[in-house]
Amino acid sequence: MTKLMFVNSPIPTDLSIQVQDITFTVHKYPLVSKSSYIGRLEIQPSISNFGYELKLENFPGGPEAFEIILKFCYGLTLDLNPSNIAPLRCASEFLEMSEELDDGNLISKTEAFLTFVVLSSWKDTITVLKSCETLSPWAENLQIVRRCCDSIAWKASRDNSTIGDTVNDEGCWFDDVASLRIDHFMRIITAIGARGTKPEIIGKCIMQYAERWLPGMDVELEGPRGYGYGKNELQFSILIGRKEDEGIEHSQEQKSIIESLVSILPPQPGAVPCKFLLKMLKMAMVYSASQALISELEKRVGMMLENANVNDLLIPNYKREDQGKFVNSLEQRTMHDIEVIQRIVEYFLMHEQEQQQLPQTTGKSSVSKLLDSYLTEVAKDPNLSITKFQVLAEALPEKARTCDDGLYGAIDTYLKAHPLLSEHDRKRLCRIMNCGKLSLDACLHAAQNDRLPLRTVIQNKK
Repeated sequence: MTKLMFVNSPIPTDLSIQVQDITFTVHKYPLVSKSSYIGRLEIQPSISNFGYELKLENFPGGPEAFEIILKFCYGLTLDLNPSNIAPLRCASEFLEMSEELDDGNLISKTEAFLTFVVLSSWKDTITVLKSCETLSPWAENLQIVRRCCDSIAWKASRDNSTIGDTVNDEGCWFDDVASLRIDHFMRIITAIGARGTKPEIIGKCIMQYAERWLPGMDVELEGPRGYGYGKNELQFSILIGRKEDEGIEHSQEQKSIIESLVSILPPQPGAVPCKFLLKMLKMAMVYSASQALISELEKRVGMMLENANVNDLLIPNYKREDQGKFVNSLEQRTMHDIEVIQRIVEYFLMHEQEQQQLPQTTGKSSVSKLLDSYLTEVAKDPNLSITKFQVLAEALPEKARTCDDGLYGAIDTYLKAHPLLSEHDRKRLCRIMNCGKLSLDACLHAAQNDRLPLRTVIQNKK
């Protein structure tokens, strides 16, 4: 329903201007004297009693900005502030309110306020940048977004101080920057990085943004073991509390944020913790991010795999719903995604090979313990095939394990969870470990373990 707003004047109004759902009845001359755009339009006579009528389509800032411009045209006091400066700058450009028509016209006034008042203040610049989110493409074309992003990046890059106000610590500017829309956040982080800011600082800021905008990052799925989790189940847990019609749009927004954040991660391995990378990997899989992005995260995790813990590696198997197929094979309904861990281990080995000039034993030794702990966890899954278990157990070279106790524990767990294995398969499993690398306690346990094939038991009794 259209609302009417009248200018209170003894002189009859002769022009009606509609902006969205509000119609302003005004005098034509004050607007024509300030706006080249309105002045050159062939305004049509109104079929009502308002003289002439005009409809402003896609007017930046909407009726709120137009009402302030009307007051300016009528010579009333102009109240510029960080909340309205961007809409007024865009609206004045739309209406072509330049100095050619009148000295001190609105374009020059808003430009001066933006340049000399807003951009000198951290808080005001953040406010203006947020207001630009609804002003595309005007705010981009007028370089308001670029100038705000550059100003914020410059202030954040300095040593705890800004011009006009103070940013006392990282947490302060982290909070402000993390409140911005993802495209603006990316521009700021890219600019901060170009100014030589430490990768760890940029990493912390990206982590804070993810914590704020990706609520599913901290969702822990500890459901019934055996058949895995579907994407829909995880997305449901993330989307609780949202309206149904917001679900698809929200998923697309989350996917865009994930892909954007990964694209601006500093390349240095220590910029963000391995735990964060694994959380991002899970989210990327849930929201069907591109395979290239998932591979990039797997590579990054592989480069610092020795810093992971087993719980972070327990990635639910999300793939079934995505394929839209009913899978009969029990092997393909495992609870955890084994293939992704196998690829991560392969990337770890590739990275280790590239770093041949550095000592490798520590990394491989810690990763072997991590992998054995992981194998022990996934071995409890009754749907895990012996082939997948074996391939993952043999992913590391034999020399990476100085002791096979962890591997023996994983094999024993697998035998417990799969009591119907044939003698052939049990022998196949036990060939994975080197009995000569078992500790005395493990040898004593194996010698009395009736789940092991007879030859392995005899070998451990010798």
